[in-house]
Amino acid sequence: METQTEKPEIKDAATPSKKEEKNTRQLISSIKRQGRRRFRSDEKIRIVLEGFSRELPVSELCRREGISTPVYYSWLKSFMEAGKARLMGNTARDASEDEVLKLKKENSGLKEILAEAVLERELLKKSLRA
Repeated sequence: METQTEKPEIKDAATPSKKEEKNTRQLISSIKRQGRRRFRSDEKIRIVLEGFSRELPVSELCRREGISTPVYYSWLKSFMEAGKARLMGNTARDASEDEVLKLKKENSGLKEILAEAVLERELLKKSLRA
């Protein structure tokens, strides 16, 4: 009896398999994620102020810090707008940690007072119905 042997499927070398395609997509997305660095606000301020000093060209500063020139100029614009708003009298600012804790404590106290008042009101309603 003659057995039939299956011929291996011949693939075109240029056509990747689905598994290879998935691995490639994952690799590309992980590289893109790694490429985006998040800068803290103090780092942005340091870079912008260093650009103000003009000790080295902005292009060199951007290359050294690993940012693009348009990103630097957008940070510079935000920095200048914030300073302009502050000088125009816009003194709104973030609350300090102590202020936040004080407000939280006051808020919880007010909630307790409100809860007691609501409970007392409900008790009075029930007593008037009876």
